[in-house]
Amino acid sequence: MDHLHVAFFPYMAHGHIIPTMNMAKLFARHGVKSTIITTPFNASTISESIETETNLGFNIGIQLMNFPSAEAELPEGCEIASSINSQEMAIKFAKAMSLLQQPLARILNEIRPDCLVADMMFPWATEVALEFGIPRLVFHGISTFALCVYNHLNRYEPHKTLDSDTEPFIIPGLPDQIKITRSQVPNYIKEKNNNKQSETMDRILKSEATSYGILINSFQELEPAYLEHYRKVMGRKAWSIGPLSLCNNHDESLIGEDECLRWLDLKKPNSVLYICFGSMFKFSDSQLLELAMAIEACGQNFIWVVNKKEENNEELVPAAAADSEIFNYNVSSWLPEGFEKRTKEKGLIIRRWASQVTILAHQAIGVFMTHCGWNSTLEGVCAGVPMVTWPLHAEQFFNEKLVTDVLRIGIGVGSQEWSRYEKKIIINKNDIEKAVCKLMIGEEGEEMRNRAKKLKEMARNAVEEGGSSKNDLIGLLKELKSIKKAN
Repeated sequence: MDHLHVAFFPYMAHGHIIPTMNMAKLFARHGVKSTIITTPFNASTISESIETETNLGFNIGIQLMNFPSAEAELPEGCEIASSINSQEMAIKFAKAMSLLQQPLARILNEIRPDCLVADMMFPWATEVALEFGIPRLVFHGISTFALCVYNHLNRYEPHKTLDSDTEPFIIPGLPDQIKITRSQVPNYIKEKNNNKQSETMDRILKSEATSYGILINSFQELEPAYLEHYRKVMGRKAWSIGPLSLCNNHDESLIGEDECLRWLDLKKPNSVLYICFGSMFKFSDSQLLELAMAIEACGQNFIWVVNKKEENNEELVPAAAADSEIFNYNVSSWLPEGFEKRTKEKGLIIRRWASQVTILAHQAIGVFMTHCGWNSTLEGVCAGVPMVTWPLHAEQFFNEKLVTDVLRIGIGVGSQEWSRYEKKIIINKNDIEKAVCKLMIGEEGEEMRNRAKKLKEMARNAVEEGGSSKNDLIGLLKELKSIKKAN
């Protein structure tokens, strides 16, 4: 049989599962048998997403493994990273990840794929693949730029020589002069050799170096200097096959989405600020208050996706919902008094997961305020929308630099503090308002919008016939077939 069989093993987090699902679909459309390995809790989301593909005859399926909640002392059903709400839980979740090595080996022994695509968060997956004599490809759910920054910070440690957390320093060895501060560097790099996260990062970097190669959710034209640097200077085999979100030519309908789109249809082109910070971080009431005051002061139309639980939790609400029987709930704890009524015609608040790709694609969206998670950043690029950047943790401060300093399609609010669970520094209303207004109504914003639109076209061309990402994928599949034939 010439048909390849590739197993995909995503990390249990929305930001990792979604691009891995899209990648499995992409491979299946090129004649590959794709098997996604996951846990029961996450399987329902995946099965819904791949149903259309299987109905069209593409060979894509799911293999289940039990999640070791009890062994890791986690609550039953805690099978996804967004359910982590403390450092203690994060340590237990990491332990659960390490216990998946033998279950993965059992499944590979059963299904016998020709290749394993495993998330970067499973460094031991390279050893497992070696047991079965198959190549392991690392999937990095981050930018090539961030990969280069990670490696250079880890190698040169320029942050160790500084006297201050707020003193800017240049990251050595990169194609561009990129400056950050020590307070923006992830703890697991700053505290190298002092904690479990640092050990995990070291294992990830070593695993990357010994794996067959790297799959990157990006495209050549977005970060050409960094893809070349990663391949030639750092010596990594890498295939840039994104943006993976573009493989979905249909949008899943969601409860409340029709109302949202109807609301957008009433707005002028480029007149709406879309605000979303992903599913992994919850702002304090005081920070939400500053953001709300900034939104009101700007006077712009807005859609705000709020990841904050309330006792009376509705899904989709007009900003002025106080008198609505349908959308009645209490938001007074974190909104300025009277905010709802004053922004009645201008705002929409969404209290659930939203189809971000669909919203960003609407012509009414003019600016995207984002935490700079890589999926969100790429979705902003694919929509041709400039960004207000507000990084929080992970590699998001690096992605901000790509957006603001290299691509020049965004303006930052001045976020300085890398922190996974809580922020000591509150971004004030004036700084938020200034960044939003610059992009929404300033000349600088129009220039950035024009650059963003050009990148949107490049992204779409990359995945078409003859495009850079399509060619990278075809080249990779040819290589994997030759390995299979040789074995």
